[in-house]
Amino acid sequence: MEEKLRQYFEDMVVYKDLKESNFFKALKLPSFLRDWLLKMFEDDEGKFDVEEITEFIHSYIPSKGDWKGIKDRIVLEGEHVKMLTRVSIDISVHNQEVTFALPDFALSNKDTIIEPEVWDRCRDELLKANETWGVVELGYRYPDKESRTTGKIKLISFQNFCPYDIDLEFFKDVRKEFNIHEWIDIILGAMDYNAAGYEDEHQKMAMISRLLPFVEKRVNLIELAPKGTGKSYLFGGISRYGYLSAGKMTRAKLFYDLGRREDGLVFFHDYIAFDEIQKVEFDNPNEMTQTLQGYMEQGTVKIGDKNDVADAGFVMLGNIDQEKMDEWQNMFDGLPTVFKTSALIDRIHGFIKGWDIPRMNEGLKIKGWALNSEYFTTIMHLMRDDASYRAIVDRIVEYPDNADTRHTEAVKRLATAFMKLLFPNVRSVSDVNIAEFQHYCLRPAKKMREIILRQLGMLDSQYKGIDMPKFSVKGIDNE
Repeated sequence: MEEKLRQYFEDMVVYKDLKESNFFKALKLPSFLRDWLLKMFEDDEGKFDVEEITEFIHSYIPSKGDWKGIKDRIVLEGEHVKMLTRVSIDISVHNQEVTFALPDFALSNKDTIIEPEVWDRCRDELLKANETWGVVELGYRYPDKESRTTGKIKLISFQNFCPYDIDLEFFKDVRKEFNIHEWIDIILGAMDYNAAGYEDEHQKMAMISRLLPFVEKRVNLIELAPKGTGKSYLFGGISRYGYLSAGKMTRAKLFYDLGRREDGLVFFHDYIAFDEIQKVEFDNPNEMTQTLQGYMEQGTVKIGDKNDVADAGFVMLGNIDQEKMDEWQNMFDGLPTVFKTSALIDRIHGFIKGWDIPRMNEGLKIKGWALNSEYFTTIMHLMRDDASYRAIVDRIVEYPDNADTRHTEAVKRLATAFMKLLFPNVRSVSDVNIAEFQHYCLRPAKKMREIILRQLGMLDSQYKGIDMPKFSVKGIDNE
């Protein structure tokens, strides 16, 4: 299948050998940056010179500890320095100045400037997202007493690090060249996992279900899993469009800072994953609960004079002991108070049984040709804006008229996300293989929601004894 993958995807494929490439882990590079480097330095056989890559990393990907030395070279020595990093842009309404920030080095907008001629050259690339990865060339604008200008670090040039153009329609079309089993293995490879390391397709699907918030807007999930199943790795390092949070979180940071009038994380990321949810703290739990409930229902952010809509989903990640791995007993009693209210739990679309995902081992590390993680996660990001899949799901999924709206919405949203991941080639109802849709999309979506309903019944007597609506696909009963 690897040859078939290389035949159809060509430049979007890299050779990944995580057993031999552990030096990337030592350098703490996320997967999308690692694959970018592999693409740059690998030959046609997937071989690369470790010293060559290491030299590039040391030259262009400095650590935080190197920043003072870099600043000395720029400000005092007058050098131009190039580095690969994240950059964000701000445009001042007051004086029309364009400034930038480097979040990884705590360089803020107040100390920077992008001069008009540079902005004209770079604006299209820098405005593509709230934060953009690329090679920045930095210099220094010296202070001038006569014009009363202060010294600033200035952007001289910018080059987006993505080495290819994304053709979403090509990706959708090429899916037809692979059967469902091949495609599942391709997705796992793009996630850095060796498909042959899983015992069966059930384990593979459990892993793939983690990607649902990557492709569908405002998908809310909770996953409880044993330690070592790769939760943090997947949500924190695979995609540059997600955000992994740990520790204390404030409403200002997450939604909107009323004092600074700054948008929060939900406006700039596809998902916010709360790692080790049992340890997450909120500065004002009651205030946060109210805001979370409103946002998780419709994506609305209403704080002060702020009334807006965002698209990020929430993923709650927690560890669970062996004796608690049972959907028929209360698994949520160890969650923070904010996440134990039935009103909030009801707004979580599905539950991932993390114990169905094997603990990370050497056999699960990919060694072979696979889709570039940066390419694949960008595809997933772009798929979020495609509403055609939901329209198809709305047409083919049936349920009783008295079905609870939260259940039907959750199941259809999850089924839509599964369709985007597994059957991106579907353009109309006539393209749907009903049996495959039922097995790979609707049935797992229903099961994920059923666990939420079961847990709700243990938290709140109002939900006890309530059954899930019966879903069907074009006259075929769903089990």
